Amino acid sequence: MVDIDPSTLWIPFFAGMTIGLCKRPFPGMMRGFALTSYRAKFGTRVIGLIAMNHRENALPMGKVVMLQGTGSSVGKSLLVTGFCRVFAQDGYRVAPFKAQNMSRNSGVTPDGLEIGRAQVAQAHAAGIEPEVEMNPVLVKPEGNATAQLVSMGKMAGKLQAYEYMTRREVLWQNIKDSLDSLRSRFDIVVIEGAGSPAEINLRAGDIVNMAVALYADAPVFIIGDIDKGGVFASLYGTNALISDEERALVKGFIINKFRGDASLLSSGLDQLRELTGVDVIGVVPYFTDVYVPEEDAPVKARRSDSYSGDDRVEIAVIGLPRIANFDEFDPLARIGGVRLRYVREASEFGNPDLVILPGSKVTVADLEFVRSSGIESKIRRHLWDGRALMGICAGLQMLGNTIRDPLGIESDRPEVRSLGILDVDTEFVGEKVTVRTDASVVADSGLLAGASGVKVSGYEIHVGVSESGGGATRSMVSMQRDRTVGYSDATGRVFGTYMHDLFKNEEFTERVVNNLARMKGIEGLAESEPFSQDAEFDKLAAYLRCHIDFAAVYGSMGLPS
Repeated sequence: MVDIDPSTLWIPFFAGMTIGLCKRPFPGMMRGFALTSYRAKFGTRVIGLIAMNHRENALPMGKVVMLQGTGSSVGKSLLVTGFCRVFAQDGYRVAPFKAQNMSRNSGVTPDGLEIGRAQVAQAHAAGIEPEVEMNPVLVKPEGNATAQLVSMGKMAGKLQAYEYMTRREVLWQNIKDSLDSLRSRFDIVVIEGAGSPAEINLRAGDIVNMAVALYADAPVFIIGDIDKGGVFASLYGTNALISDEERALVKGFIINKFRGDASLLSSGLDQLRELTGVDVIGVVPYFTDVYVPEEDAPVKARRSDSYSGDDRVEIAVIGLPRIANFDEFDPLARIGGVRLRYVREASEFGNPDLVILPGSKVTVADLEFVRSSGIESKIRRHLWDGRALMGICAGLQMLGNTIRDPLGIESDRPEVRSLGILDVDTEFVGEKVTVRTDASVVADSGLLAGASGVKVSGYEIHVGVSESGGGATRSMVSMQRDRTVGYSDATGRVFGTYMHDLFKNEEFTERVVNNLARMKGIEGLAESEPFSQDAEFDKLAAYLRCHIDFAAVYGSMGLPS
């Protein structure tokens, strides 16, 4: 991990990189992404992103810009993250906003409210803490037609698809109030759409795409994913299917995930402009060397680094159908000699050194998947062979003896037998725990050998309360309330916790991985690659500056470039 002293943070850390990346910069693109321009604007040094993000001469009412897409997974969240960083680097107070997010991946604000994980990352890219106003409506899918509704950071019950319109007005008011609040406090709000604005069958209930753009009078840039194929048809069709009033807000197209020579697109870009009257303001190449949290990447597409010939420790995450917060395992892939992979069926299980049962939106249903898929028997053989097992959140609940659900929060079954591997019992209660947690490891054996006293930070999102039956010892304790947030078995090889983001804690992660190596007869394995999330945000911003005409973006907001 690279430690950055905020008193000596140079914002143009990646400025030199732009020279190699920007072979053909767009006309009017900011060319001052260099040390001299930042000195001129902010002085010789910039005192961290927070200081950079608070200008003396704030705009009277925050400007807005909106990124929409031709469909899901075209790169909206990632580009919004990059836009937030670019604007923050340029001295503006900036905040992200997504009216409604549909995702099982969520995070917790400092005041204990739940929002989409993508908005947490976007806020950090902007140099600020996340707020509930950045994502007032969060829908967490549970089944094909059922989801948990989170409104203004609090669980608001289950939502059936047919019930959506009955709640629209209340949700829409919260959305408008949240956006107004952000605009009153920030210079620029970067708004992210969801799916596509061209879903004409859903237009009447829209509260996340053009409805927001019209309310805020926001310039809109539509993103198309060329890697999926048919990008010109997607952009043209999206533009054609929206109304004239909505079309007037569209100020440009962005083609994302391009592979090859961009000059081959020239004739297509010209024809698209002739057909729509809209310019393509950016062609962003496909890249894999920027490590920024991705909200929608499916488990099968997660990074899984394999060090050919040097794989020493293998970690397998069970790819549950309703897996939640799967990006929390990405830090493991950056450790030399570690192979991280996802197991979706018993035939893929292999012989890992550590198996992780991750979080899930529907614990009982995914527990049934573990059983019916044959993965349960693989896990039991894995333990018989003396290997390690970890459960996180729902994974902890699955490892226990029973899951009681007297209120019918997840199902109509009042009690379910879990795997019986860890002597804990869980009961689902009516109130969801959403809290950031600082904890200390108190165990000192097996998977956590040598980790006693190590401090960790993360967050909790769960409705279950788990207690030991006597056979499980507490291995991790919250420093805020002396509350048990982790349990281990007698051998120390089985560990379960309610804390997410544990692997972002370098000392904890290196102890765990080195213990896995020692169990395998290998010494001194874990050496994390130097990593700074701020540096990755800067890299993303530098990359986008090279391939997107930010002069056009600023111009659409009436701001100088």
